[in-house]
Order: sequence, then structure tokens, then C-alpha cells
Amino acid sequence: MSWSALDWGILGPALIAGLLVLATHVPLGMQVLDRGIVFIDLAVAQMAGLGVIVADALGFPDRGVAMQAAAVSAALAGAALLAWTERRAAQQQEALIGVSFVLAACASILVLAGNPHGGEHLKDLLVGQILWVDGAQLGWLAGVSALVLIALRAGVTRRFGRFGFYGLFALAVTASVQLVGVYLVFSSLIIPALATRSFSALRRTTAAYALGAAGFALGLMLSALYDLPSGAVIAWALAGCGFLAAAWHGRRATR
Repeated sequence: MSWSALDWGILGPALIAGLLVLATHVPLGMQVLDRGIVFIDLAVAQMAGLGVIVADALGFPDRGVAMQAAAVSAALAGAALLAWTERRAAQQQEALIGVSFVLAACASILVLAGNPHGGEHLKDLLVGQILWVDGAQLGWLAGVSALVLIALRAGVTRRFGRFGFYGLFALAVTASVQLVGVYLVFSSLIIPALATRSFSALRRTTAAYALGAAGFALGLMLSALYDLPSGAVIAWALAGCGFLAAAWHGRRATR
């Protein structure tokens, strides 16, 4: 363990990225749980990642406009497909989401089959590179997060139903998956919302944001101190904070 590893020039931007991800993922995660489609985030994130991988295979510049357009297009196409399947086969929606995730993941492997750095690309897609975010990426994430939050506030998901929800979800996940990876997208969406599900409506959102922020901060610090992969440590830190929050609330409720 080395305290000198706590370089806030690196950890600071990473923490800001985590907070921006939580800004949209906490309210969307609550809607995901309410709709009973827990694995949609994995499927849409994988589809967005597939768009990035295909764009890279076609030679588009890394982090360029074309790359972002490919990721957004893939995620929106996947979201439109899932919105259609929910309307046509609501009882099988969760199973269809799982199938979509597997097919998108397999397609990514097939596209990368001839790439000597394919394994590294897949690792980046799954666990992200949150420690190496730059100002341009934070600006892009902040812009998309603001648009999604404004749309949620304006009631887009109520006005446009499943299509509004899936569309906003695709935009939010596309912006975050390239920075934090598929695993942290899932953790940020589900863990805070799940851990605070028994809280009162007034306290739930605040508690979810607080435990999410604590999880990202704690995970980043531990990963730096012990030189461990940041994405994996943050996921465990979020789970730990979520467990403590749920246990604390449960003890208060029984008194």
C-alpha cells in the first residue's frame, strides 16, 4: 500500500466521471427495477460497445465523431428493437434482453477475431478506463447527462412510453460505457436503486446518490492504494456501500 498513489490529478477526473454517470443512472436504475427489466443495461451497453468495436474495425478515429455516432446508432437500434419486443412479447422481454446481450457480445468477439489486440479491446469494454478520462470525454459525458436529466424532468418517459424510456436509456448508457465499462454501467444502475428500494420516496434518491458517490470514491482510493483494477474494485465498493445502507435502514425500520 502506497499513500503516494493517491494522485488527485488522476483520481479527481475519474471521480467526476463517476458522479456524472450516477447523475443519470440512479433515476434510470429506479425505473429499470420498477419495470422488471434488470438486464437491459447490460444488453444496451454491449450493443453500444459493439458499435464502437465495429467503428474501430472500419478504421474510424478513436473517440472521434464517427465513433460516437456508431456507438449511439447501435445503442438506439438496440433500444428500438427492445421497445418493439416489449410491445409484442412482454412476457418474454427479460429472456429476449438476455439473448440480445449474448448475441451482441458474440458479435463483438467475432469482429475482434482477427485483431491482435482484441483481448485488450474486450477488457476495456467490460471494465472501462475510468482512470484515464480526459477533459473532452468529461465534457461529452456532462452534455449527454444534462440532456437526459432535462428529458427525465420534462416527463419524456411518461409522454412517449417505452420508446421514450428506451431512447433516453440508450443515450445515457452510450455515454457512460466507453468510460466506465459494461460492469460499472450495470453496477451504477442497479446497486444504488436496489439498496434503497425500501427507503421512503423522499429519502430514496438522496440515499442512492450518496451511496453511489461513496462507492466510487472508496473504490478509486482502494484501487490506487493497492494497485488493483479500478472498475472491479469500484463495483465491489458500490456493493459494499449498498449492503451497509440497506442493513442500516433495515435495522432502523425494525426499531
